[in-house]
Amino acid sequence: MSVEVEVCPLDELPPGTVRIVQVGAITVGVYNCGGELYALEDRCTHDDGPLCEGDFDCEEKVAVCPRHGARFDITTGRALTLPAYIAVDTFPVGVRDDGVVVVNA
Repeated sequence: MSVEVEVCPLDELPPGTVRIVQVGAITVGVYNCGGELYALEDRCTHDDGPLCEGDFDCEEKVAVCPRHGARFDITTGRALTLPAYIAVDTFPVGVRDDGVVVVNA
């Protein structure tokens, strides 16, 4: 059974920003890249560090781990550079009643 988790009102997540939230037992970074919303697990698969606290590039849709610089595709979770080589989970994200929600299946 899937569960929707409220993130924040849409106007509190403007383009070019990320909001880190708890979704069940995991932490997720919710990105607004040019009006498109993406949700990515906040855990680098290289060393379990906080991925979504690092830099990100919305044009390239890439998150960069602040510990060792591994890069991940925000849209798919795919690891793009070493030292990470395993993808992170992504989650469906959308807008309900002017609020951003993440679905945890």
